[in-house]
Amino acid sequence: MIASVFDSVVSIGQRRVVVRRNGSDVEMVELPWGLQPREPGGRALTVIRAEGRTFPDHRCLVPASEFRHRSRGKRYGFSLADGDWFYFAGIWRPATREWPEAYVILTIEANEDVAPFHDRQMAVVRRKQRMAWLDRTCREDQLLRPLPAGSFKVSRLRDEPRQAELTF
Repeated sequence: MIASVFDSVVSIGQRRVVVRRNGSDVEMVELPWGLQPREPGGRALTVIRAEGRTFPDHRCLVPASEFRHRSRGKRYGFSLADGDWFYFAGIWRPATREWPEAYVILTIEANEDVAPFHDRQMAVVRRKQRMAWLDRTCREDQLLRPLPAGSFKVSRLRDEPRQAELTF
């Protein structure tokens, strides 16, 4: 399984491995991030609010070891405090004439660890819950909810070094 850092400031269309059902099988496929905008010329959707919604089909999981977020001009990394990797709950859509097959990640209210940096977060699914998401064996509101306080280790990330500027 490929579980890597997920940086939320990457460009639309970045490809990642997602896990989804294909009939009775589970498959890993590489899809671009972002669904077709509703209006012509609109912005592609990269996240969808999960609260109050059901997702009866086209569910997927995006493996990750950490997610990164920018807050007040600083960059932060969020990984599980126990060191385990996880998934983001997502949905995918088949290709259309105008848009390739692609996925989005679902968002929920931020847990207590993420809340000082942002009021929303991507919905984290623990590895032991992965089949419950893919197989719809529990309701969305039971699975897509903030993890308990202390679930995430938060680290401040260093800014990328800038090239030295010459002054005359």
